[in-house]
Amino acid sequence: MVIIVNQIPPSDNQFKGRRNVWEYRTAKKEWLDMLLWLCKGKAPEKPFERAVVTITYFFPTRGRRDPDNYSGKFILDGLVQAGILRDDSFSCIDLRLRGDWDKRNPRTEIEVSEQ
Repeated sequence: MVIIVNQIPPSDNQFKGRRNVWEYRTAKKEWLDMLLWLCKGKAPEKPFERAVVTITYFFPTRGRRDPDNYSGKFILDGLVQAGILRDDSFSCIDLRLRGDWDKRNPRTEIEVSEQ
């Protein structure tokens, strides 16, 4: 299953120290709501017990970005709430992060397959 989000989540650095808790909560809620809507009708009958989740970020420029600043927390939490994954712990998912660029169409592609 592939889910395409036409934006890129905020970098974890944006919330460093969580000085602005409301900004973090707002961003998380926006991403959770968006993923719930995009996953509507795509959830399996029973959430995947084990899955491979590949998140590819297509940035608008080729600038240097650290993968650990784009952990996918909002995305994984959304997949659990949408009923696609049973849990987002290491014992349940094999998480793969990738980065690329697409000047005309920056986006996030989430591929989920049962393991």
